[in-house]
Amino acid sequence: MTTMPQTRGALTPARALSDLTWLRVGGPADWLFQPADTEDLCAFLAALDPSVAVFAMGVGSNLIVRDGGIRGVVIRLGRGFNAIRVEGGQVIAGAAALDAHVARRAAEAGIDLTFLRTIPGSIGGAVRMNAGCYGAYVADHLTGARAVTRAGEVVTLLPADLAFGYRQSALPEGWVLIEATFKGATGAPEALAAKMADQVARRDASQPTKERSAGSTFRNPAGFSSTGRSDDVHDLKAWTVIDAAGLRGARRGGAQMSEKHPNFLINTGGASAADLEGLGEEVRKRVFQNSGIALEWEIMRVGEPAPDSGT
Repeated sequence: MTTMPQTRGALTPARALSDLTWLRVGGPADWLFQPADTEDLCAFLAALDPSVAVFAMGVGSNLIVRDGGIRGVVIRLGRGFNAIRVEGGQVIAGAAALDAHVARRAAEAGIDLTFLRTIPGSIGGAVRMNAGCYGAYVADHLTGARAVTRAGEVVTLLPADLAFGYRQSALPEGWVLIEATFKGATGAPEALAAKMADQVARRDASQPTKERSAGSTFRNPAGFSSTGRSDDVHDLKAWTVIDAAGLRGARRGGAQMSEKHPNFLINTGGASAADLEGLGEEVRKRVFQNSGIALEWEIMRVGEPAPDSGT
């Protein structure tokens, strides 16, 4: 077994990950590292055997960890990385800061980052996946970011370095985002607060927010530019083609496509990762058979299947 570097943060072997994801599924990581601060993270990655895989995990809001778990080291940032501050009309947020908290802190300072309010997850994941909502995306507001490379060096990234696309960026494998800086239009704090309250009400009315889900399961089918915006206001939504294929409420084991919003994959209780991913693949197959549209996963799926799953 590979010898792990000494750390000041928590380094846990064979750590179950199911309780760290919103879907509550998945096997263990070989190691889970929760660094104390940036220096601890840098030292750890610099000393870690380069052959050991590294996966940076946020709050697990858009993630299926397969039942066999993750080989290598999962890095999860915590309190040392969740500070939010306002400087020079910009918002600087640690990668572990929750998107909703950043939106509220920005609004208090009169800066409109309200699109973040209803995005589940943390800032690191939002930047990595170019998260967006209500027509606005991280790519529209990010002015810079900092990351630690797989070799343990801190680098500054400009938006161009991340080459944002629809629900994606070009962040190199094994790099760990630690901070991001955003700009936004100015607005009255009370008006921004009201705007966010309206967004939350609309989300709760249309999405299964009280269920165990991981947000939207599949990307909307087509017509998106490199900034993440739709080039065609008539683009199809993933939920409509799922619904048209008769898959609203479809089940496999403890997994279900939500009755309320058929692009939400939920764990009704006792689902395995194989149930959830298998249902998602069945949806993709049947949608393609029905409409010729090949849905692409928006939920990230990582790790290995259980040894006896046959998948």
